[in-house]
Amino acid sequence: MPHRERESLPKPYKTIDHTADIGIRVFGRDASELFTQAGIALFEQIAEVDRRVSDAQLDLIVSGSDWPDLMVNWLRELLYLWTGRELLVVGFDIEKIEARSLAARVEAARYNPDHHVILNEIKAVTYHGIDVSQGPSGWEATVIFDI
Repeated sequence: MPHRERESLPKPYKTIDHTADIGIRVFGRDASELFTQAGIALFEQIAEVDRRVSDAQLDLIVSGSDWPDLMVNWLRELLYLWTGRELLVVGFDIEKIEARSLAARVEAARYNPDHHVILNEIKAVTYHGIDVSQGPSGWEATVIFDI
């Protein structure tokens, strides 16, 4: 997967203060990179993971009514892999992305309490304050997670 080398580079997102929740502001050169970085940011809030170790590859297809809805649905699908299947996503490959749909292959590691450190329990990806926009310097998104 092309986005494993990110561990040594500065993070392409920042956390933002939000009462009783976790907010992130994510950046990308294009929509594909933005959605990839949002997925990375989600799992970096959940746990400390080794991006070099994966147990499974999964193909995901996600749809939405517009870019913000697509972002929320994408992150909800990823969060389900953790809450419903105890999989920590460690690699992302957005194969196709448009304003209302995306197809991706993700690599995941099965949760191992002896190996993974859980940082936060994220209950939901919310529509509160959701923003996805394209500007002159690239794409940006704001997302709030309910903890």
